[in-house]
Order: sequence, then structure tokens, then C-alpha cells
Amino acid sequence: MTSDITRHEDLSSALDDIVASYDGPEEINNLDSAALPNERKVIEAYEHLKPILYMGFYSKRSLNRGNLRYALSERLYPATEILVEQISRACTYEHRMGRCPGKPERWSEEATLRLVRAIPALRTRLNGDVVAAYQGDPAAASVEEVVFSYPSIEAITAYRIAHELHMAGVPLLPRIITEYAHSNTGMDIHPGAQVGERFFVDHGTGVVIGATCVIGNDVKLYQGVTLGALSLPRGDVALSQTKRHPTLEDEVTVYAGATILGGDTVIGKRSVVGGNVWLTRSLPPDSKVFGRARDE
Repeated sequence: MTSDITRHEDLSSALDDIVASYDGPEEINNLDSAALPNERKVIEAYEHLKPILYMGFYSKRSLNRGNLRYALSERLYPATEILVEQISRACTYEHRMGRCPGKPERWSEEATLRLVRAIPALRTRLNGDVVAAYQGDPAAASVEEVVFSYPSIEAITAYRIAHELHMAGVPLLPRIITEYAHSNTGMDIHPGAQVGERFFVDHGTGVVIGATCVIGNDVKLYQGVTLGALSLPRGDVALSQTKRHPTLEDEVTVYAGATILGGDTVIGKRSVVGGNVWLTRSLPPDSKVFGRARDE
């Protein structure tokens, strides 16, 4: 009994210390959680949106044109209800913290509707990504196998949804969605990146694509590729608007483990960057770089 009492007193004392730690100046001491979006609800909305994009792959019942609208509505209505609330919470919080201007009334509904209306175009673009994966990987037995099992398709799907929200000016939610995919796939695609059509990442693990990357059409990456920024101080407020990550033009191929850095770095059309190459300079179209690239 004495041991239990002592343990309780020790825990109570430790709890007092933890509570007191929240009185300090540390940034993580913020207690305005009521205004923050709920990460689990955002992921729930994403998990409703994903089947809408690939309904034939996710439905638990037989589908035809007669019941398709109903099946889609079962996912669309809960997704939009969650998004309206979570976008509103994110905007309210960011405005309170002074990081973004106030939004008009019903703006969260407008941003959600913008995403919903973009779904047909997103489906067309994702179909191009899926076909690029199937055509670009001789190991792929079918398009169905690509959709079900390729981590790159999971990561690109999350990115394309998040990018729409990012372009609408929605705070916090886009990054929650892409980091959820990152944790599941090992691929880190920032929602601010601009990624063209028919994008294929083979294997995918360890790929990093930074916020200001621009990637053209028919680009192919392999695992472990980093499209990153040179190390810069955060002090400049305008840094987030600065082009810090490279541009890959159409039909570029980058092999496993390559690192391409810098906002002024442009890899010209149809170029091939070999495995483990380190690049901080531009390449003209139709270049081939293997081994260690010197940045002279």
C-alpha cells in the first residue's frame, strides 16, 4: 500500500512539473487546439476521396451505371462535410495566429466545392500516372496491379488532391494529407510542387520532392531521388516564395539515389541523370550524366 501511495505521489509531482512546463515560452506550448484541424478527420476525408477517384477498385458491391451515382455519393457527402469543417478550423486558426488573412463567410464551402469540381480532371490526370507506371515498369502485370499495390500511385494520388487544396489557399490540410501518404509509402511530395502529366516513380521509397519543384510531363524517377533545396537560413520572410528546388523538364529520367538541388537548377528535356549523381547546376536538353557530376 505504501508503495502505491508513494508511486501516486511521485506521479502527481511529476504531473505538476509537466503542467508547469506549459507556462514557458516554447512554441509547442500552444493550447488553442479547439481551432486546429483534426488530423484524423482530415485523413478520414482523404480516405473517402480516394475511392471516388478509383471507385471500381474500392467498391464492396457490384457496380454499374445504375448504382454508380449512389456509390459515389456515399463517399462524397461525408468527405465534403468533413472538409468544410476542417478547412474552416484551419483558416480560423491560421488567421488567429496572424499567418493568413481572414477568409470570407462560407469560404471553406467554396474551397471544398472547388476540389469536388476538380475530381473529373484529377481522375484523367491520375489515369495518365497509372498508365505511365504500367508502361514504364515491365514487372507490372496489369493496370489493376498498379492501382492496388504501387506506393507511387498512393503518394501521387494524395499529392494531386493536396495540391488542389494548396492552390486554393487552404492551410494545414494539404500537408497533413501528403505526410499521411509519406508515412505509408516512404515518398515525400510537398503539395506545393508542380507536377506534370504521366508522372511515374518506380519503387518510390525515399523520394523527396520539395515545395517549389517544377516537374514536366512524362518524367520518370527511381527510388531515393532527392529534388531538394540548398541549405538556406529561414530568417527571410520571403523565403517561402523563393524558387528553392529544381526544375525537371519533359521526359527527364532520374535514376536511383540521385540528388538534384537548387532553385536555379534546370534539367533540360529528355535528359538522363544517373544513379547517385549529385547536381547543383543545370543541364541542357538531351544530356546524360553518370558517375559524380562536377559543379564547376
